[in-house]
Amino acid sequence: MRRVAVIGGGPAGSFAAERLARAGLETVVFDEKLAWEKPCGGGLTYKAWNEYPFLIENDTPRKHITRMNFAAGRVGPVPLHLTEPLLVYSRFDLNNMLLRRAENAGAQLEKTRVLAMERRDNGWRIRTRGGESEADFCVVATGGRNPLRNVGTEWGTGDTATALGYFVPGDQADIDVQFLPGLDGYIWVFPRCGHLSVGICGKSHSAQLMRARLERYMEERSISTKGAQFYGHVLPSLSHHGWQKNRIAGDRWLAVGDAAGLVDPLTGEGLYYAMRSGDFASRAILDDAVAPEAKAQAYRKLVHNDFGADLEFAALLAGRLYYRRFMFGNVPVRMVQFTRRSPRFCALMQDLVAGTQSYVGLKSRLMRGIRGTFGEAVLAFFLNRLIPGEYQV
Repeated sequence: MRRVAVIGGGPAGSFAAERLARAGLETVVFDEKLAWEKPCGGGLTYKAWNEYPFLIENDTPRKHITRMNFAAGRVGPVPLHLTEPLLVYSRFDLNNMLLRRAENAGAQLEKTRVLAMERRDNGWRIRTRGGESEADFCVVATGGRNPLRNVGTEWGTGDTATALGYFVPGDQADIDVQFLPGLDGYIWVFPRCGHLSVGICGKSHSAQLMRARLERYMEERSISTKGAQFYGHVLPSLSHHGWQKNRIAGDRWLAVGDAAGLVDPLTGEGLYYAMRSGDFASRAILDDAVAPEAKAQAYRKLVHNDFGADLEFAALLAGRLYYRRFMFGNVPVRMVQFTRRSPRFCALMQDLVAGTQSYVGLKSRLMRGIRGTFGEAVLAFFLNRLIPGEYQV
């Protein structure tokens, strides 16, 4: 293995490139924009910065968020005090920091667009706007709008979500999350350095309808759209069937981040999975004990065992969360009420936000130590209705 091409310079690609270059491989990153702003992202959970401490041990400007306010329907907001802060970067600043780390490690950055990848006997020929390049191996980090159809995830019906909203001048200390009836998603108000990101995401509604619902919410909250920049973005949100057939690796290529569909189907969070998959891709490529033809399977195993199985389970959970009803109300409303009334459920929500609680382990955690009070009996019944699995009260 001599030369690796990383197609895409976002967080997944730049982190993989840093790891590969630091280990001594000739690494080149192709991206037509390099660092750029992405409006519906920038939040790093405790799970991310605890795994990769340089994400908090740096001088790049960011917000430290210690409280989120959840609301649903007519149920007023309930504050969730985070045991560990959520870091909120500008995506431009975060991406630029990761690219500089890759460059300092020895990776070459090429600001150009990749037009095609052509398989050769022992590698790839990569055609760009500036010419052609050869590589022994490719890391596909093209994001959700992957133009290279022969590599990366293959989206089907119901495997994407739409996120849209506004950059709004202003500031606030907390994150606000509002669930709406009939929406398989939510509205957010996200404080970022220099502005607020106010947006909505969902899968089953048109962009026009979602924008109307967002603007009605903003009007009710006295958040003006005057002078605010509008944005829209498509992001992966794989169905359970989509996860089962997800294509994340092949002959001498590995896909990472959004290009591999590695986004939480419940929350839309993707930064941790972008960086983690970039880490795993570099490990698989650098492992001399694994033959080139076996690296795809080694990478799939790393992803599945670490977080892939959990995200597949979350895809099952998503349909139940947004569409089921419980005691004459929808599930998000009941979740907000349980967060307010149950210390056990509140602690669970804190750990979900921090990223330290898996979806697979949700039910077993809450069932342990359930006492015979009426409130906890209702909570136990709610969890059995909501969470798939063989465990029964």
